[in-house]
Amino acid sequence: MNNVLLVIHLLITLSLIGVVLVQKSEGGALGMGGSGSGGGSGGFGGFLTGQSTANLLTRTTAILAAAFIASSLLLTILADTGRTTRSITDDITVPAIQTETEQPVAPPVSE
Repeated sequence: MNNVLLVIHLLITLSLIGVVLVQKSEGGALGMGGSGSGGGSGGFGGFLTGQSTANLLTRTTAILAAAFIASSLLLTILADTGRTTRSITDDITVPAIQTETEQPVAPPVSE
């Protein structure tokens, strides 16, 4: 089950990368002064028009992103089930403390 879900996750990932790379970059002039030279109405230069948001690639990207997040969460949940909670400190053994006391040494007797 985990292997099948992992393969599906990788296919979603590769598809998402491909769809993002195919899209046209709309942010080429965003850092060039913000004059809105891209055309369209409003101060955004056509950045948020109805035509660009209804694009097939935009919808495909949103669907693939949602599927990617869902498969990531599902893989995380499935990876965590069936494990016992252990700590790395469980393997550490503490040596027994020796309680041997030393006898005080008597000072030498001088004659």
